[in-house]
Order: sequence, then structure tokens, then C-alpha cells
Amino acid sequence: MLAGYTVKADPEITAKAIGKELPISPKHSREICKMIRGMETPKAKEVLEGVIALKRPVPMGRFKKRVSHKAGVGPGRFPQKAAKAILQVIESAEANAEYKGLDPENMIISTVSASLGRTIPGHRPRAYGRATQWNQQTVNIEVILEEVE
Repeated sequence: MLAGYTVKADPEITAKAIGKELPISPKHSREICKMIRGMETPKAKEVLEGVIALKRPVPMGRFKKRVSHKAGVGPGRFPQKAAKAILQVIESAEANAEYKGLDPENMIISTVSASLGRTIPGHRPRAYGRATQWNQQTVNIEVILEEVE
């Protein structure tokens, strides 16, 4: 379970936010984090809104067998649910930056990471009175925005 932040950040020029135990796909959230890491905040928000609107695909780097190719990207998908959750965490970090007196429009995403959260156990009834595990994975999203000159 996520106790705190994974990196130390200078509080004078950074703003942070964490989304804990979000019910989204760990695989999709990792790929989205990889795509937006290092981007300027307005650009990253625009990209995530494009994913939600099914206009911009997220390139899949791992576990991409039988994933259809998208124009200019290669194997890619449109993970809307994960994009919405990560967008909310970025907006929360922007609000924290504004509260601290920083300019959220002039910041880059210095750190964005997705780690596994708690697994919510469940089961699914099957034939002949049996049952199989049907667990819900959760993800912890961590965002640190850094002001640039």
C-alpha cells in the first residue's frame, strides 16, 4: 500500500497530489503515465481529453499482442476510464499549485507514477455450483508538478 510519495520534491516550486485505490486498470494507467510524463500541464490535459474523446490513442508498450494498430502510434488503445482518473489527479495537483501561489499553466509533470493498490476480493458464480476468483484491482496514482522558468 502507498504510504507517501516516491520522490523528494522541493516544496517551493512543486505541487503534489495522490489518487488512492482508484478502480482502474493498472496496465492502462502505466501506459498513460508513460505517455504524459515530462509534458507541460495544459498539453497533458489536452492529450488526456483527446483519449477520453476517442481522438488520440495511447501507445501500448507492453502486453500488446492482438492490439490493433492506430495511425501514427502503432499498437494502441483508448483507455477512457484510466484517463479520466489520471486527469482528476492532475487537476487536483493544479489546484494545490494554485493554492500555494504557483502558476499551474507554467508547470511540467515531473513525476507521474501508477502503482498497484489493494485488491478487492470477489468471486463469480460458475457452472455446477462452482465459483472462480473475480477480483477488482486498484491503482495508486501519484503526480508531482514542477514550475519551470
